[in-house]
Amino acid sequence: MADRPAQLIACRECDLLQRDIPLNPGCTASCRRCGAVLYRNATDSINRTLAYTLAAGMLFLVANFFPIFSIEVSGDRSAITLFGAVHALWEQGVRTISAMVFITAILVPCLELFSLTALLLPLKLGFVPPSYTLFMRTLQFIEPWGMVEVFMLGVLVSLVKLTNNFRVIPGFALYSFGLLTLLIAAAAASFSARDIWNRLDEMLGQEES
Repeated sequence: MADRPAQLIACRECDLLQRDIPLNPGCTASCRRCGAVLYRNATDSINRTLAYTLAAGMLFLVANFFPIFSIEVSGDRSAITLFGAVHALWEQGVRTISAMVFITAILVPCLELFSLTALLLPLKLGFVPPSYTLFMRTLQFIEPWGMVEVFMLGVLVSLVKLTNNFRVIPGFALYSFGLLTLLIAAAAASFSARDIWNRLDEMLGQEES
């Protein structure tokens, strides 16, 4: 890595082209014209992001297979999972909301966690991930749609309103979603695309030599 030629980097804010420079762990490079962040040298980015991703993946399964909450009326209790809620909204005719909940709370987190695992686990094991460009593009494409925290806020507001009329019992999946939100945020904070490309360049260079 020490003899790697300096690469040109375009600032996302002002398009100024600059040469990258080595950074100490935890430091950030900023654009010399507008001050926008160009890249950062995250500490142990690949291992930390992989750990957060694997933990989030297990919580994602729990959050989708266990009831998110139960409602008790006159001694009768009815529990519902997240996918059950999506299906119920679809059957009640609010299909736009049903589709948005499915995309933002189920599909996008699933794609994000799968893509991160498919990229980072092979790198951790020491080989080049198959179809790595596809997974990098997928992560970039779905980034604006990751709204699990918005979904959690909506669920909590709904639960507060429902307690006025029913006895609402939070399910195991609700707590899992809370932890899942934190882990996805931690994975996003520790993820560094630059570190992944640098590791790939290093591994591909070793394969060619």
